[in-house]
Amino acid sequence: MGSPLLSVAEQLLRDLQRTYSETKQIPDDLLIALRFVFGPCALQALDLVDQRSVTCVSSPSGRDAFQVLGGSGRLYTCFTSCHYCPCPAFSFTALRRNESLMVRSSSVRTSPQRDSEKGTM
Repeated sequence: MGSPLLSVAEQLLRDLQRTYSETKQIPDDLLIALRFVFGPCALQALDLVDQRSVTCVSSPSGRDAFQVLGGSGRLYTCFTSCHYCPCPAFSFTALRRNESLMVRSSSVRTSPQRDSEKGTM
């Protein structure tokens, strides 16, 4: 993942936050952009938000994390510092199948590889 894509994603999220705070709606063009940048995980994540399954937890030091109640009833913690979710859906969709342009993790970096260089996970 290169820094230009990270910059695009961060700007997209800022635009989304600003637009939603002003209108309480998310226009179709921003939803399409979310889907393009983050892949199928974006729509699944928005479904979790719609179901009120996401809670922001703040520490006294000011750091934030998100607790997500998965469809199985299991609670997952996502730290904003590493942009990664430990749930099986994220692992399968974003990491294993590499369906999103942006794999959101500072510890996992993907680079284009030729088919002959790809390994299995």
